[in-house]
Amino acid sequence: MGFPKLLIEGKPRRIKELQMNVKKYVHRKLNITIIRISNAYRHPKFLAEFIAGQLKNRVSFRKVMRKSIELTEQTGTKGVQVQIAGRIDEKEIARVEWIREGRVPLQTIRAKIDYCSYPVRTIYPIRDQSLDICKLILFIFKISCFDNT
Repeated sequence: MGFPKLLIEGKPRRIKELQMNVKKYVHRKLNITIIRISNAYRHPKFLAEFIAGQLKNRVSFRKVMRKSIELTEQTGTKGVQVQIAGRIDEKEIARVEWIREGRVPLQTIRAKIDYCSYPVRTIYPIRDQSLDICKLILFIFKISCFDNT
């Protein structure tokens, strides 16, 4: 989720190989450092990758949405909204499903809200075509930064 398996802290040899391969195309000296993110589910891109992986594995979208909200609430966010749009669960008609938990003040300009839109190619066939695209939208409201002055 979010990180390739070859980039693990205990394997510096693989990092050197990656550095050499990228250096061939960039033609400059590169320093690659890997930083572990403490609360990965607080970032909407990592959460979107988690949801996309679950949808590709044909897990129920409502179960995935509830699980993602549960994981986000454990990181200490004030609110989260998950929206999935497209042909969900092999239905003929596209629809939009969303779940909101906590506060998500989308109209407040000063609110610190992280946003991510992530297209997902699911394995549900469209008659003669091979893949379908679902669109995933996430809003995560972090600790408020309002001043009372």
